[in-house]
Amino acid sequence: MSTILHVSHISKQYRLGLVGSRTLKDDFTRWWYRVRGKEDPFLTIGAVNNRSAQAQEDYVWALRDINFEVAEGEVLGIIGKNGAGKSTLLKILSRVTSPTTGVIKTRGRIASLLEVGTGFHPELTGRENIYLNGTILGMSRSEIKSKEEEIVAFSGCEMYIDTPVKRYSSGMRVRLAFAVAAHLEPDILVVDEVLAVGDAEFQKKAVGKMQDISTGEGRTVLFVSHNMAAVKSLCTRGIVLEHGTVVFDGATDEAVDYYLKNNVARDASRTDQIDSPIVTIDSVQIIAQGKKVGDPIYMDDEVLCKVTFTKKVEDPIGMNFRIKDADENILFTNGSLDKLLNEGKIGTFSYAMGIPKNIFNVGEFLVDFGCVHHNKFHFLKENYLSFEINPKAKKVGGYFGKSKGSLRLDLKWQDFTS
Repeated sequence: MSTILHVSHISKQYRLGLVGSRTLKDDFTRWWYRVRGKEDPFLTIGAVNNRSAQAQEDYVWALRDINFEVAEGEVLGIIGKNGAGKSTLLKILSRVTSPTTGVIKTRGRIASLLEVGTGFHPELTGRENIYLNGTILGMSRSEIKSKEEEIVAFSGCEMYIDTPVKRYSSGMRVRLAFAVAAHLEPDILVVDEVLAVGDAEFQKKAVGKMQDISTGEGRTVLFVSHNMAAVKSLCTRGIVLEHGTVVFDGATDEAVDYYLKNNVARDASRTDQIDSPIVTIDSVQIIAQGKKVGDPIYMDDEVLCKVTFTKKVEDPIGMNFRIKDADENILFTNGSLDKLLNEGKIGTFSYAMGIPKNIFNVGEFLVDFGCVHHNKFHFLKENYLSFEINPKAKKVGGYFGKSKGSLRLDLKWQDFTS
C-alpha cells in the first residue's frame, strides 16, 4: 500500500505562562539570527513535556522529533497518558496549529474530530452545519446533499436537525460531528477521544463506521483513545507517546502492552497517604484471604480489597473499588456507602471487600480506588493498584490454567437427564 501521510521531524514548542508562544523580544531575536543565516536559538532550549515536573524554563516541547508514516487504508492508534502530546499532534496533522519544526506530507482531504462540535457554528442548525462542514472539506453542494439524509440518520438527531446547534447536548453535538466527518468521504479521518462523550450504542456505531471506512472504503483513520479494548479492536498499528516523543511504534497488541506495562501501577499495596478535609487514606491493599501482602494470589483464593483510613467527619463516607482487566475494561464496581459502615463515627477504620474465589482468570487486573461522600466521588484514583492471578496445577477432572476471557467462574452443572 502507498503512503498517504508522512510525518518528518515534527516538533512543537510553547512558551509557558502565556497565551501566545512568543514575545516581541523573542521574535526580534529569531529574526536577527535568521537574517545572519544562523539557527533559531530557541530550538536549543526548552523543557521536556512532563506535566508532573515543576517548570524550570520558559519554554516546553509539547512534541519533539516525531517521525512516522501511515499507509493508505491503515488505522493508526495513538495512545499515551494525558499530557503526552496526542492532541497536539492531531491538531498539527489537522492544520489547526503549525509545527515549530518539521514537515508533514499528505495526499487527499483530512477530516478532523478533535473536540465536541469541532467546526460547528452554534447559531446555525444541525442541517446548516452539515453543509458548512462539507464546504470546508472542499465538497460541492450536490456532493453534500447526496449524503445529507445518511448523515442525519446515522447521527440519530432527526428531531433536532433543524434546531440551532447551541441547543444540542454535548452528546448530540458529538454524534452529529462524527456523522459529518465520517460520511463526507475524507481520505484521512482524524478522531480524538471525543467518542467518550457518546453513549454505548453510539460508540459501537462509531467504531463500526470507522472499520467500514478503513476496510471497506480503503481510507485512513488516526484514532486517539484511552479505551484499550477499542484500540485493539479497531487499529492495525499503534504508536505510544510519552513526554512528547514516540517511544513505541508497532503492532497494536504490542503497543497496548507497552503502554500498560509502563504507565499502570504495578503495586498490590499502597501506603502513600491520600489526605483530604474529610478523610486520610493510610493504606490500600489487594491480598489473598489468610495470606500476607505480596504472597501470590491463585485462582481459588478469596481476594480481599482492604483499605485503612482515618475519618474526620461524622456523616458516612464510602470506599469504592472498580476492578478492570489488563485492557482497562471495567469488570465490576462495588462500594461500601450503602452499608453505612461508619455513620456517625470519627476515627480510624479498616474495611475489606471480599471477592469470592474462582472468579478471576489467570492474568493481570487493575484497580481504581475512590471515596464517595454525599453520593458523589470525593476522589477517584484510576489504575491505583494492580494484582496478578496465578494458575493452579492441573488436577484429574479439571483444568485450572489460563483460558479465554477475563473471568473464569466456577459454575455449577446439574444433571437434568430424564
